[in-house]
Amino acid sequence: MTPAYESNPILDKLPAHLKQFVKPQSYESYSAINQAVWRYVMRKNVDYLSKVAHASYLDGLKQTGISIDSIPNMYGMNRILEEIGWAAVAVDGFIPPAAFMEFQAYNVLVIASDIRQLEHIEYTPAPDIIHEGAGHAPIIANPEYAEYLRRFGEIGCKAISSARDYEMYEAIRHLSIIKEAPGTPDTEIEEAEKKVDELQKNMGEPSEMALIRNLHWWTVEYGLIGSVDHPKIYGAGLLSSIGESTWCMTDHVKKLPYTIEAAYQEFDITKPQPQLYVTPDFAHLSLVLEEFANTMALRTGGLRGIKKLIASDALGTAELSTGLQVSGMFTEVIEYEGSPIYLQTKGKTALSYREKELVGHGTDYHAEGFGSPVGRLKGINLAIEDMSPRDLKAYNIYEGERATLEFEGGIEVTGDIITGTRNLQGKIILISFKNCTVTYGDKILFKPEWGTYDMAVGKNVVSAFSGPADAGSFDLITHVPSEGTIKIKKSKEQLALEALYQNVRDIREGREIATALPGIFESVRANYPKDWLLSVELYELAIDQGDDALAREILLHLDKIKAASPGIAHLIGDGISLVDNARMEV
Repeated sequence: MTPAYESNPILDKLPAHLKQFVKPQSYESYSAINQAVWRYVMRKNVDYLSKVAHASYLDGLKQTGISIDSIPNMYGMNRILEEIGWAAVAVDGFIPPAAFMEFQAYNVLVIASDIRQLEHIEYTPAPDIIHEGAGHAPIIANPEYAEYLRRFGEIGCKAISSARDYEMYEAIRHLSIIKEAPGTPDTEIEEAEKKVDELQKNMGEPSEMALIRNLHWWTVEYGLIGSVDHPKIYGAGLLSSIGESTWCMTDHVKKLPYTIEAAYQEFDITKPQPQLYVTPDFAHLSLVLEEFANTMALRTGGLRGIKKLIASDALGTAELSTGLQVSGMFTEVIEYEGSPIYLQTKGKTALSYREKELVGHGTDYHAEGFGSPVGRLKGINLAIEDMSPRDLKAYNIYEGERATLEFEGGIEVTGDIITGTRNLQGKIILISFKNCTVTYGDKILFKPEWGTYDMAVGKNVVSAFSGPADAGSFDLITHVPSEGTIKIKKSKEQLALEALYQNVRDIREGREIATALPGIFESVRANYPKDWLLSVELYELAIDQGDDALAREILLHLDKIKAASPGIAHLIGDGISLVDNARMEV
C-alpha cells in the first residue's frame, strides 16, 4: 500500500498504530482564499509577535522555513524539520490524546492540514494548519523546549484515561468540526456546546489523562514565559490566534506562576482563557512535568494503579517488581492491607519483559484472560524473585515437584511445577504449573481442567500505565473516527470569488500584469460587497503600483464594510495598517 505521506528516517520509526492516523496533505486543495487567510494571519502575527513572543518563535520561523506568504507544504517542512530531529504528519482534525502525545514521543508534530475559514480568522476551536504549523513548529527549533515536548509525549501517552475521557474527546471533536463548517445552524452548535459543558461538569474524579492534558493546555498550547509582570508568549494556541495573542497580554487575563496546580485547572476550548500560567523558563516546564509524573501510576504502581486500570475499561499494563509486564483489560483486583494480592484480566492478554512479548505468551495463548497472585509467601521473609536456586529447592519450588504456595492475604496455588522463566538478572518472573488449583478462601480462581497455569512472579506492582507493553502484541489499527471534517461543495459564486483571489495572488507573484487590478476591484465591489480580505490585498497592490486613486477608492469601500460590520472593523483596520507600515519602512 502506498503511504499517505513522504517518509523520512524519523517517520519510518512510527509504529503502524500511529500511521493509521496519517492522511495526505492534498496541497492542491488549498484555495487562494485559504492562502490569503494564512498570509493575513502570519503577517499580522509576525508584526505583533515580534514584540511579545519568546525570541525562539521568530528564530524558529526562519529555521523551520515556514513562509509568511504561503501555507507550508508538509514535504518541504519535513526536509527542514529533519535537520533538528523532528518531522510532521497531516491528520484529520483532533485525534485521541494518547495518540497525539505518542506522536510527540517519536519527535513528530501532528498537523491538522485543514485551514480555518475566513469567518473564523481570529480563532477556531478546530485544530488547523495555522495553529499547528505556525504555532507549534517554530518553537520546537529551541532544543530545550523540543526535549520538553518529546518528554511530555513519552510520559503523557502512558497516562491512564477514564471511561468518560473518550466520550469527551468525541464531543469536543464533533463541536470543533461543526463550528468550523460553513452554514452550521446555531442551534446545532449550541446543542454540541451544551453536551461538552454537561460532560465537563460530570466527569467525576479527573483521570491522569485529564490532568496531564490540562498541563499540556496551559504550557504547550497556552503558555507564557518570563515574569508574571512581563511575560512573553510561547504557547501555540496563542501564537496562532491573532485575537487571543493580543487579549492575553491585557490585564483582563490573570497571570499565575506555573506550578503543578495547573493540572487541576480545567479549560474551555470555545472561549478565551480567563487565566494563563507563566513559567520562568523552559527548564521549569520539565521540572513540573517530572513532579507530575511522580504522582502517576506509571511510577507509583500499587493498588491505586490497578484500580485506575480497571476504571479505564481500556487496554493497560501492570508491571511487577521482576519486570514482568501483564497487558490486557483489567477487570478485578483482590487486595490485602492496601496492596494488590491478585490481578485479573479478561480477553486477549499478553505477557512481556522490557516491552518485548515473552515467547509463547501472546494474545493467542492468553486469549481468555490472565490471573495471578502478587506478593510474598506467607511466613517467608524472602520473596520468590529474590530466592537463590538453593532457596527455591528448599521451599520445594522446583521443576517436577508438586508445590503449595500460600501467599500473604490468602491466595493459595497448588500444582505440579513444569518450568520457570527467568529474566536477564536470573530472577524467576514466571512459573508454569499443571494440575493446578488457585483459591482465595472458598473462591476458586483457577481449576486444573482449564489447562496450564502460568503464575507471574513479583512481590509488588511497580507500575501501571495505559496501552500495551509491546505494541506488537495487539491489533491497534482499529481507529475509525466517528465523523470526518466536513467538506462543503462550493457554489459557482464561491468558485468565482476564489478565482479573483487567485488573480490577485498571481499579480503579486508576477504571473499576471497589474493592469487587471481595477477590473478585479469592480467585480469584488459589485458581486462580493461583504468580502473584506480581498479588498485589503487589492489595497496593498494598488499602493505597490503607485495607483493612489485606486487605493483611495478601495479604502472608501472598506470603510463602508466596517460601518456595516463593526465586528470585523478591527481586522480591516489591522490589514490596512500592515500595508501602510510596510510602505513607511521602505
